[in-house]
Amino acid sequence: MEFSKGYALLFVAIVGLLGNFCLMCGADPTDGFINVPLTEDNFEIQRPYNVPVDKRYSYENGVRRLWVYADDKPHNPNSHTQPRTEIKIRGHDYSSGVWQFEGYGFVPNPTSGATITQIHGAAKEATTIMLRIYNGDLRYYSGDLIETNMYDKWFRVNLIHDVDAGQVTVFIDGQQKFHTKDRGRGDFYFKCGVYAAPKDFSHYMESRWRDIKLYKK
Repeated sequence: MEFSKGYALLFVAIVGLLGNFCLMCGADPTDGFINVPLTEDNFEIQRPYNVPVDKRYSYENGVRRLWVYADDKPHNPNSHTQPRTEIKIRGHDYSSGVWQFEGYGFVPNPTSGATITQIHGAAKEATTIMLRIYNGDLRYYSGDLIETNMYDKWFRVNLIHDVDAGQVTVFIDGQQKFHTKDRGRGDFYFKCGVYAAPKDFSHYMESRWRDIKLYKK
């Protein structure tokens, strides 16, 4: 009898552990976060200064399409930066706490050498993180490989910035793929779209986005 009770208790303990493990496996990057409502006023379109918005951006059936060419002008006549067509999430700049960008992205082949998501702002540099596409691979700037085979399919991006801890975490399709220290305190905001890298970028660059959301703790 005591032998049977012992096995019963062991069985209950194992089931409990497995249950906790399954909960951990099923955790979503947005768990514990509060949704920050967004309106169209929060989507600022930055595009080459000498072309109309509708020549580099469209919004149809819930999909935001952004494209740019290697020989396009910068977004401002006084800027010496690379060509871009990007969405800046305005009205929700932050300098403390934990913030998260979520969106479903799509990058058509042969877009390459283009930043598709970033956190703008840092202590001494322009950005905290840039996620770039190179030949179908997603990289941290032009360095660490985050994910492969990104062309011509929808993928979910969750980019989490814990300012107080100085940490940035990247999830792709709900799985953690990258973690790094940030680049110091600053005034931050999220962006997505296409922004040409300093070198080795394709003539035509495009990304599409839907279901863009913002969260915070």
